[in-house]
Amino acid sequence: MKKRDIVIILGAVAAALILSISILSDSAIETASWGLSYRTQGAAPIGPASAKQLEEYDAAYLGNTAEKVIYLTFDAGYENGCTEKILEALKKHNAPAAFFLVGNYVQKNPDLVRRMVADGHIVGNHTMHHPDMSKLSEFSAFSKELSQLEAIYKEVTGEDLPKFYRPPQGIYSQENLKMAKQLGYKTVFWSLAYVDWNNNSQPTAKQAYDKLLPRIHNGAVVLLHSTSQTNAEIMDELLTKWEEMGYRFAPITELFEK
Repeated sequence: MKKRDIVIILGAVAAALILSISILSDSAIETASWGLSYRTQGAAPIGPASAKQLEEYDAAYLGNTAEKVIYLTFDAGYENGCTEKILEALKKHNAPAAFFLVGNYVQKNPDLVRRMVADGHIVGNHTMHHPDMSKLSEFSAFSKELSQLEAIYKEVTGEDLPKFYRPPQGIYSQENLKMAKQLGYKTVFWSLAYVDWNNNSQPTAKQAYDKLLPRIHNGAVVLLHSTSQTNAEIMDELLTKWEEMGYRFAPITELFEK
């Protein structure tokens, strides 16, 4: 065999190995807590799993990056007297949102839950008890956390809970994503958030804007906590500022439209 032929063969083998490694790395999803790396202001961040990887499990953290669109989502483990003001701001701007609720919230705040539905918002599944779902390896235990919330939501609203799931604390595993998909759920992560959940150390309006305005980007899935006094106070102005930047607000159902 000539030296040139050996070089060609070795080159082909190397290319095949690189392709194989690339395919494996693109399909493997490790257990992790969802976090983001913001590398360029105004551009979508990098997540611990790619949009392509997540798509296989009916999961998403980012919308259409070619369009100035924002998907508003709120997490709530309890009511802190802020939700009504947030709902009023959303209504004023005709901005649809998704509220990911836990069992305690739905049980103790049925009127607010019904108002969310009446105002056209989506209520999503944040589990019954807000555990670390990655530790629930048995399908029955994982399923129970979701089905219990479905049941009390049905009692409160008379409707079936929309099949959107957000892992508590953003902690997930490949098996979790598989199980959620098996149950018919679409898993929704996020591409923009800030530290708004600590009620003992709420950010100022300026601190909130300093995070939320420069980092907004096309197709952003924004995670906010409806327990935040700051969020309630700035919501109207925040939505106005985003609109002035050319963004529109859309429901999370768009994330999964082909």
